Amino acid sequence: MLEKYDAALEGWIENTVANGDDDALFACGYLQGHIAVVLSQLEQEQSTSLEALDEKMVDCLGLADDELETADFELVKSAWQQLRQIISEIK
Repeated sequence: MLEKYDAALEGWIENTVANGDDDALFACGYLQGHIAVVLSQLEQEQSTSLEALDEKMVDCLGLADDELETADFELVKSAWQQLRQIISEIK
């Protein structure tokens, strides 16, 4: 299942690069590194559930809230919700 999450991430990145504005590109780039780390952690833990992915990403977004300006954090949070929706539709 992690491979499907990774494939969804790659597709989302490609779409964002092709069609996104500067804000979308920023949020995409910011999330890309965090998601790669989270997927690696899930692989080590042998956990593949969407709930585990979401939990770890919520933790990462908690760190982002401290690192980013409010407007940038909202962009990143919105981008995660968009990607999470795409991932949740994976069968």
